[in-house]
Amino acid sequence: MTTPSLLAGVDRAAFASAFGSRLRSDGVPVGVTGLAAFVDALAAAPPDRVPALYWLARVTLVSRHDDLPAFDRVFDAAFRDSVLAVDPQARRQELPASTPRDAEVEGRGAAEGCAGDLPWHTRASLVASEPTPEEEAGRVLPELLPSAVARIADTPMEELDPAELALLGRWLEESAHRWPTRRSRRVRVRPNGRRVALRATIAASRRTGWEPMRLQHYQPVRRPLTVTLVCDVSQSMQSYASAYLHLMRVFARTGRAETFAFSTSLSRLTPALAHRSVEVAIAQAEQRVVDRYGGTHLASCLRELLTSRHGQALRGGVLVVASDGWDSDPPELLAATMARLRRRSRRVVWLNPRAAAPGFEPRVGSMSAALPYCDAFLPAHTLRALPEVFDAIAGVSSRA
Repeated sequence: MTTPSLLAGVDRAAFASAFGSRLRSDGVPVGVTGLAAFVDALAAAPPDRVPALYWLARVTLVSRHDDLPAFDRVFDAAFRDSVLAVDPQARRQELPASTPRDAEVEGRGAAEGCAGDLPWHTRASLVASEPTPEEEAGRVLPELLPSAVARIADTPMEELDPAELALLGRWLEESAHRWPTRRSRRVRVRPNGRRVALRATIAASRRTGWEPMRLQHYQPVRRPLTVTLVCDVSQSMQSYASAYLHLMRVFARTGRAETFAFSTSLSRLTPALAHRSVEVAIAQAEQRVVDRYGGTHLASCLRELLTSRHGQALRGGVLVVASDGWDSDPPELLAATMARLRRRSRRVVWLNPRAAAPGFEPRVGSMSAALPYCDAFLPAHTLRALPEVFDAIAGVSSRA
């Protein structure tokens, strides 16, 4: 006599997909490869008890030790704390002897309500609860990442090799990010506008016998802003310069951004970084910066940007400065330059990879002088921190 399977009559693919979606919503990165391995494992060794199902799911869907608490929490809520037995046929046939933990689960009646998007009953509190704004803000990366990219998501950029940096650049180029916009004086008819569009409402009433059945509304048209990115390529920023060049290339490829690098002088990199090939773009950019990995004249280079013809692109735009704040120029000169940049720009974002260090304080004279004029101050030291940079540039969130 064969032992009845815990998943008898259940679509394994649908079950794996639903359970993987629940794990991803709780922060566990589950890829397509893991789901396929889980389905194959269920077919090769059908579980007859909840512990067997637990280990099949754990060895195929969890790849990092840090994800085990979240996995255990979701699994317990879905199967061990469910209000009914896991097997949908449990009420119609005799089940084999179970462990005390399983007997406790199966002994619970159906007095409580049940809901869920899994093929079985899941605790209602887990399924019906919507993510809070704090949880949504904590999701800084898309739920699904390529396995190669997810492997380096938490690795500091200074530890990435050239191959991993090229992979980071290709993924950033393919990933969608919000572009900063401003409200213009033009309006257009939109369903979610605030002002009633009288002419559009009357025109639409032609189809309903001149009875205005639905009001039309105006919504302001938003225009894209110009983004200017300035990266420090001095000796102190050598380990992060290549990674930030890949980030600047993402904006340079849009045609609405200007990119510059500086050490002792300012170099424009927009034509070089706009090349379609990642390797060629980075190589051309490094050739243009002849003074890289040298000293730092932060205030002088920013003042040169202000007085150049490209400084007009800063008016009403977004300025992004990637630097650790170490400068050979006097802090007073940088403070005066940043004050002019703040008056000309709509938003100033400063990226300092040193800010990710525990207990960091901006005690460097130049960094302390520039910080009061920044709308956002972010580390941008790993791939997982880059979406926060995109949001700060777009004005979605800022951290002073």
